[in-house]
Amino acid sequence: MHRLIAAAAVSILTAASAPFLGSPATAADTVTTTDGCIQSIPDPGTTAPVDICFTLFRPAGASRSHQVPMVLHSHGWGGSRTTDPAAFSYLTDAGFGVLSFDQRGFGESGGQAYIENPDVEGKDVQKIVDLVAAQDWVQKQKPGDPVLGAIGGSYGGGYQFVGAFSELRDKGATRFDALVPEITWFSLTQSLFPQGVPRTEWASALTAAALPTDALPPIVIQGFAEAAATGNVPAYLYDFLDKNGPEWHVRQGRKLDIPVLFGQGETDNLFPLEQGFKNFSRALTDSARSRSIFLGYNGGHTLPSLLPAGSNFDVPLATTDACSPTLGSPTFADLGLRFLQQNLMGEKAGLTGFGKYHLTTAGGRCVTVPAVTPNTDVELGQVVSTVGAGAPIAYPVAQGPLTIAGSPTLDGTLTTLGLDNRAFLALSVGTSPLDAKIVQNNMLPIRESGIVIDKPRRGVELPSVAVDVPAGQTLFLTVSPISDMSSGFGSRVVGAMRMKDVVVHLPVTTR
Repeated sequence: MHRLIAAAAVSILTAASAPFLGSPATAADTVTTTDGCIQSIPDPGTTAPVDICFTLFRPAGASRSHQVPMVLHSHGWGGSRTTDPAAFSYLTDAGFGVLSFDQRGFGESGGQAYIENPDVEGKDVQKIVDLVAAQDWVQKQKPGDPVLGAIGGSYGGGYQFVGAFSELRDKGATRFDALVPEITWFSLTQSLFPQGVPRTEWASALTAAALPTDALPPIVIQGFAEAAATGNVPAYLYDFLDKNGPEWHVRQGRKLDIPVLFGQGETDNLFPLEQGFKNFSRALTDSARSRSIFLGYNGGHTLPSLLPAGSNFDVPLATTDACSPTLGSPTFADLGLRFLQQNLMGEKAGLTGFGKYHLTTAGGRCVTVPAVTPNTDVELGQVVSTVGAGAPIAYPVAQGPLTIAGSPTLDGTLTTLGLDNRAFLALSVGTSPLDAKIVQNNMLPIRESGIVIDKPRRGVELPSVAVDVPAGQTLFLTVSPISDMSSGFGSRVVGAMRMKDVVVHLPVTTR
């Protein structure tokens, strides 16, 4: 599974047609692998069909008379499909078939990447499902509807949502029966450009990962370049990315009614923890959520935070995921296997923790909470920061011991003295303002255009966290004119920002 810098490191025929599967080759352990390509729709504005290439893994004993459920897999951004049977032995040994495919623009597949657009990649995934449904050894619920699950992280989580949601839109129901997405997004625009402030390092990394294969359409490269030059995101880039995530489908009134096991990185500063929270709370029906599990771990797309200093690399490797063992599995992959066995095979896997959030704290302890909304208010009074230049300032919020697990917010009245005022907010922990470190490496901007006097701001999002504040240490609100993740995208003009009557709303839980 993808855990560290997954996105930047690397990432049909209709059911009535005969699928092209290429020449099968028998692999070790009697798993049969088959490579091939199917034809999908042309890139927008073109007429030539696009090849989507795959490797199919048929487990031992699977046949027309002994049909098995299927699991789809795909890669992270910039990557390609997995072709080694050993990578999926934990699934094939359990009796699942597996299909791994190259997404449009990557690997051996053709076309360009439209970043999980439901009208493009959504069609690709639907055709892959048609291909699976045409295999006589794959278990069906009815003709054309295979018993189907999915795994993958980052962009490999994005295909799961675009596939399921596009089927819901186009067919009224999805053929997916269970999903296991990791470190993926709810909204690309919220992730890449919170409040219109680009996450510079990740925008650059994603573009660089796509350049060797010419995967990105020119309009996206142009949009990122314009954002880098001006500090503002052009409207056409918002338009390009608007449909490309669950948030758009939720806006259209769609929700998935299937169980989902979410794995989300808490030190992820590309698709932060709050993106997973929003998927869990907004993208599923109430019934689906009651059959789903949310698990957070210290990992994901993680780049270091130097200014302000972050705490994301203080956690010992052995404690990056404390919640999978708490739920009875040594690893998230094993938990995913049990989840698929229960939902696709009907096996009693002994799973617990449905409908709840299981979060590994920054110190490596598992905390389980039924909700991640704030439940405790703390009055801070006045908070002041320069914009454009200056040093971070840490304001004390509460003394330890206490545990914060969820999505804090902030209210206040704002006065600004610049043209396009941008400051960055985060919770931090330390013995004093001098050694306080940003919790799990995330900051979010607060932005105000022009000069305002005592303007009310309500519900300002702070980064979602899970952290134990020990006795003798303090929880701080750190306010900074700059942030590593948005390097170069603070205010272009030096000014000041003052917030009065500040109230921080915290999701406090018992230890």
